[in-house]
Amino acid sequence: MFIIKGFEWDESNAEKNLLKHNVTTQEAEETFFTDPIVFRVRKNLYYIYSVTESGRHLFGFFFLKPGRVVRVISIRDMEKKERRLYKERKGGDR
Repeated sequence: MFIIKGFEWDESNAEKNLLKHNVTTQEAEETFFTDPIVFRVRKNLYYIYSVTESGRHLFGFFFLKPGRVVRVISIRDMEKKERRLYKERKGGDR
């Protein structure tokens, strides 16, 4: 189980995701609680694939900092191949 105790955002990172990818911090945080698929890339760097409650398929990467705090680096809509991977891993249409 993936336990999170909080999120860390700075103004520039939150603004970048909203302006460039049209993803709010609330949507980004929601992805961690809607049955995500999480892959560890290196020591504290992870990929996340998830679908928001409104049905938006999002992919992102983040650091897991001490104290189980998530620092989202970037989050955006999934590309076609990422959606396919997510559906295959989840076992059906989502």
